[in-house]
Amino acid sequence: MKNVKFEDLGIIEYKNAWEYQENIFGKYLNIKAENRDLIIENQKEIEGYLLFCEHPHVYTLGKSGEQNNLLINDEFLGKIQATYVKTNRGGDITYHGPGQIVGYPIIDLERFNLQVKQYIANLEESIILMLKDFGIKAERLHGSTGVWLETETKSVRKICAIGVKASRFITMHGFALNVNTNLEYFNHINPCGFINKGVTSMEKELGEKQDFEKVKDVLKLKIEEVFGMNLKK
Repeated sequence: MKNVKFEDLGIIEYKNAWEYQENIFGKYLNIKAENRDLIIENQKEIEGYLLFCEHPHVYTLGKSGEQNNLLINDEFLGKIQATYVKTNRGGDITYHGPGQIVGYPIIDLERFNLQVKQYIANLEESIILMLKDFGIKAERLHGSTGVWLETETKSVRKICAIGVKASRFITMHGFALNVNTNLEYFNHINPCGFINKGVTSMEKELGEKQDFEKVKDVLKLKIEEVFGMNLKK
């Protein structure tokens, strides 16, 4: 088991969390650059972080996204107390808000012997296993990242979005899991660029608000199991 630092940032503005990630990310990139010139015995280990947080209402657009997938103007954004941010992660547009667990792993994929594709699959698997413990059958959708429900039906809907960035095998950004999320905010975008698929939450699927801290705890355990990591404060 590889030790990884865990930190719950609580409710934090998206841009502040992004800056916090960038500082750690930059530090790790510098360590990797320095390690290239050192023998293995003298190289510094990149322990890594897993950050959990919640964001106030915000729409974020990934590098491959289309701005026209945001269906409202600045004036309406103000009315619904939401902001809009262009990011450097992969993926299209998504929504973050209260009642959603946002996870940002900042790890060295080489330390875990992972390629980016397998890393994303591991994130998906961790969330699928957590949802199973709560009685929700979730799965992958071929050709799309994230975690979905009823993929073979017209009722296909996403419960967790994933959008990551990796440079020199160091990761940042991550996933957004809808727990007790106000799903009405998704009505103002084409989530992840889709116009024919729905969005859901644990609360909606289970018919009642979920214990947010319990969901976090179970999710942390599943991430530890799938990645072979030990999360420590």
